[in-house]
Amino acid sequence: MSKKILIADDELLIRNFLKDFLKEESFEITLCENGKQAIEALKNENFDIVITDMKMPIKDGFEVLKFAKKHTDSLVIIMTAFGSIENAVEAMKLGAFNYLIKPFSLESIKAILEKAFSHINLIRENRYLRNELSYSFHTAGIISNSPSMKKILNNLKKIAQSNSSVFINGESGTGKEIFAHAIHHLSKRFSNPFIKVNCAAIPETLIESEFFGHEKGSFTGADQKKIGKFELANKGSLLLDEITEIPLLLQPKLLRAIQEQEFERVGGINPIKVDIRFISTSNRNIKEAISSKIFREDLFYRLNVVPINLPPLRERKEDIIPLAEYFLKTFSQKNKREKTILSSSSQKKLLNYSWPGNIRELSNIIERAVVLNSSSIIEEEHLYIDYPKKEIKESYEISLKDMEKSYILKILQENNFNKTKAANILKISLRTLRNKLREYQN
Repeated sequence: MSKKILIADDELLIRNFLKDFLKEESFEITLCENGKQAIEALKNENFDIVITDMKMPIKDGFEVLKFAKKHTDSLVIIMTAFGSIENAVEAMKLGAFNYLIKPFSLESIKAILEKAFSHINLIRENRYLRNELSYSFHTAGIISNSPSMKKILNNLKKIAQSNSSVFINGESGTGKEIFAHAIHHLSKRFSNPFIKVNCAAIPETLIESEFFGHEKGSFTGADQKKIGKFELANKGSLLLDEITEIPLLLQPKLLRAIQEQEFERVGGINPIKVDIRFISTSNRNIKEAISSKIFREDLFYRLNVVPINLPPLRERKEDIIPLAEYFLKTFSQKNKREKTILSSSSQKKLLNYSWPGNIRELSNIIERAVVLNSSSIIEEEHLYIDYPKKEIKESYEISLKDMEKSYILKILQENNFNKTKAANILKISLRTLRNKLREYQN
């Protein structure tokens, strides 16, 4: 890949001098005679390095520097006359990589460019290593033994590398936010902001300000200017969590902002351009949300370029035990516990449950078992599952033995599995309690 340099200077002699020298060094050169031309070039093309004069007509070097720092990854080298060295120092404070004092020699420009490209290579190498680390780290908690999850994971890196909007649909607790994080951290935007908006948690009267920000005095209580989530997410990713909870009246404005990548702050008149990758999530049935006029169909299609449908845990039985073991290891380390394992009876109990709360519920149950149990083995009675009413049989269908077992385990759970205390409450001997627990394990 050729190394691309943009040169901006109002002096034809300087432009041609740099062009002739740098072309001999096999650089791809673009010439601009003022700051306005340079900014237009930066809008349309990516450059490794910008070499700009400080004083130019229409727009000066400071404006080129500010634009390059805000909207590009280009390194900026400032050229200035000897008497304007204070400006060069100021430019360094604003983020210029280096400066050249006119007149300069070929050796000096060559030395600065060598340093600049070494810096660029270091950034790219660091970005690559961070990206590889991100891949292993952010997929560590995504267990994929089931065919449905393997299919999603096989496409995850490919999805992440694109700039397309992603819509993640699934029940509560299926890991939608984990996937959103993974997509950002595996993308080319991973070193830029990842901003999350919980659409369901923002009051309806504040949601527009939360998205787009507001100007000072734009409404009662707006005592100062506020930057919105869209502006904060510029060059990065914006997670619209539970997007279907956004009020219907705001959805047309949101659609326009997503389509145009442009918006105005509340009370503002100047449009603000952004470059954002949108990741949206919802736990609703989207067809029902659209047909019941809760969610606009055109907004859904704008966000649903790449759909990811996460299956509930009950439909991926192959992942239940691996996930439980992952959480067991995580919470054991977190609580400075020795290695803990699941007994066969506890595994059977986990597999027989329907998991309405999905992975989040499994995580909570395993964490509770680790905290409350001092043994290195998690037994069936250590897994306290709060069964929904629909999963509990009517009392006339439950045998007396099952009722006794359920009551004993409930008392144990309420007393943090302190067998002595539980036996006293149950008015049975400790030996009898142990025998019953042994019987339940079998």
